[in-house]
Amino acid sequence: MILTKTILCLILGFLSSLVLGFLVVPFFKKCHMYQSISKTISKRHLLKEGTPTMGGVIFIISTLFIIIFLFLNKNIHFNLNLFIILCVFILYAFLGFIDDLLKIRFHNNKGLSIILKFFIQVIIGIVLFLISGNNTVLNFYLFSIDLKYLYGLLILFMLVGSSNAVNITDGLDGLAAGLCTISFISYGIIAFNSPFILGYEEIGIFCFTLAGALIGFLFFNFYPAKIFMGDLGSLSLGATLASVSILLKCELSLVIIGLVFIIETLSSFIQIISIRYFNKKIFLKSPLHHHFEMLGFKETDIIKLFYLVSLICSLITLIYILVH
Repeated sequence: MILTKTILCLILGFLSSLVLGFLVVPFFKKCHMYQSISKTISKRHLLKEGTPTMGGVIFIISTLFIIIFLFLNKNIHFNLNLFIILCVFILYAFLGFIDDLLKIRFHNNKGLSIILKFFIQVIIGIVLFLISGNNTVLNFYLFSIDLKYLYGLLILFMLVGSSNAVNITDGLDGLAAGLCTISFISYGIIAFNSPFILGYEEIGIFCFTLAGALIGFLFFNFYPAKIFMGDLGSLSLGATLASVSILLKCELSLVIIGLVFIIETLSSFIQIISIRYFNKKIFLKSPLHHHFEMLGFKETDIIKLFYLVSLICSLITLIYILVH
């Protein structure tokens, strides 16, 4: 039954996203929903000027539509964990929507200020921590440690860090969407093998539905992209990944499954620190995918390499979890 639901969710997510994409892409082009391309990035990226953004609405609306459809048909049950995931998914998407809208309106890449965006992300994280209950134990199957009040800070760090990590990684056509597809499929498998978690089937169904919707979105987002996901998509995906790992009580799995996102973020952080304090570049360009571009790698080759690394990391995590 679970296998049937999994396949059904993937197909429904894919088809709904594909259909919606054929409607959204030309509509956004007609409405000039364009984001300015930074002049500091390579000349190849300047050719992408005029590509519509906010494509995240494609997989977000598709996923929500399928989840509501399944609920109304009594194929899934509404519970606290599903509520938390949907809240994170929607609230971070709304935050990204405001950010994208400002960039489109004023024809620049500034959007919301970093401080304001961080403040809103923290507020969302605090509210969701209070809703989620009093859990203070950091888990990874055979490993666990009671962090007490520090657990709340960990949740905030994971939500804010993961949302921004996916946002930073979203710099090549199809890169962030493909990596998130692999990650959500991995967490879907973990969820279906976690019967001790409240609403584990619903979490798994959500993950596979979103993965299917992302595959449909990749039809429009893979190189050469017809539409970008925007902050609306990247912030929502990153925060949702973190919330799923938290609710499945395998928080540390995000370090391995999301290793590419972490490396991308660290490369940007290291570059900033190196330039600011040592007036020296470690990478030709940050984040890391731009460094590979500057070395002469093709965009599609970089994407395939990062997909492969993500797939290997996810398989290692799944083998460890399923064995234990």
